[in-house]
Amino acid sequence: MTNMMKAVIVEEGAPLRWGDVEAPVVKAGEVLVEIAAAGLNRADLVQRAGAYPPPPGASTILGLEIAGTVKALGEGVTRWKTGDAVCGLLAGGGYAELASVDQGSLLPVPEGMDMVNAACLPEALFTVWANVFDRVGLQAGETFLCHGGTSGIGVMAIQMARVAGAAKIFATAGSPEKCALASELGADRAINYREEDFETIVRDAGGADVILDMVGGDYVQKNISAARIDGRIVNIAYQNGFQATVNFAPVLMKRLTLAATTLRARPVAEKQRIRDAVEKDFWPHVVSGRIKPVLDSTFAFDDAESAHARMKEGKHSGKIILAR
Repeated sequence: MTNMMKAVIVEEGAPLRWGDVEAPVVKAGEVLVEIAAAGLNRADLVQRAGAYPPPPGASTILGLEIAGTVKALGEGVTRWKTGDAVCGLLAGGGYAELASVDQGSLLPVPEGMDMVNAACLPEALFTVWANVFDRVGLQAGETFLCHGGTSGIGVMAIQMARVAGAAKIFATAGSPEKCALASELGADRAINYREEDFETIVRDAGGADVILDMVGGDYVQKNISAARIDGRIVNIAYQNGFQATVNFAPVLMKRLTLAATTLRARPVAEKQRIRDAVEKDFWPHVVSGRIKPVLDSTFAFDDAESAHARMKEGKHSGKIILAR
């Protein structure tokens, strides 16, 4: 008899619903996690719209990060044991009662932290390290510009850059309240992009060494202008569009690096490398409370439709979480 579980089901043209699906089978090197909370990411909305399918072999269920309790171990798993409180990164499957997760994509939930807050961490920590620190190499003493400063990624990027010793941090956000939060998290200058021109502000301050962008569109040229000599710009999304008319002359003259990456489809060995680096360089600061989860709101799994509506509004700050 097939084992069944509850999960959020996507049906074209219909609201998300909580229904019965086949439970995952734990493979060698994987851990079965009983999910207590799952984080929302904008990629979930894109997948639901049919524009971001899961990589081959991954669950088609929405959800890229979870927190929960280890329920069973696949062959060859050595670090984890049943009953462990963990949070982790998935290629899919988070909006469910159970998920099978590669052992190298899990982190231990810090003592005293609840599952809802733990679910705020994995996707953002992994994404920021892989892009800001690994791909474009933000160094202590450099200037960092983070767009979407109060997004799920942005709130973590600001804190990680501060811990890593960035000399100055700029962050863009869309309201006075969001700018205040960005400043509270460590931004030296929060820029309300609805009222101020970040390009001019950052350029006049000497420019940014590293820029993290998820906007794209006309921001591509603006980022090039705001970058200083030998600057590095990395895109993790293009919410304003994949196409732009670009003058590449300043890219040449300023010796700029333009990069773009995704995380979801990377091999499990690569994700473990990222996990190991996050655990070494930043997890101690999560445990100490210097880097903290930022929770916007919590919804029940069977009310995932409302959670998606909250994300679509774009008014949230930090993470939106599904919880049981």
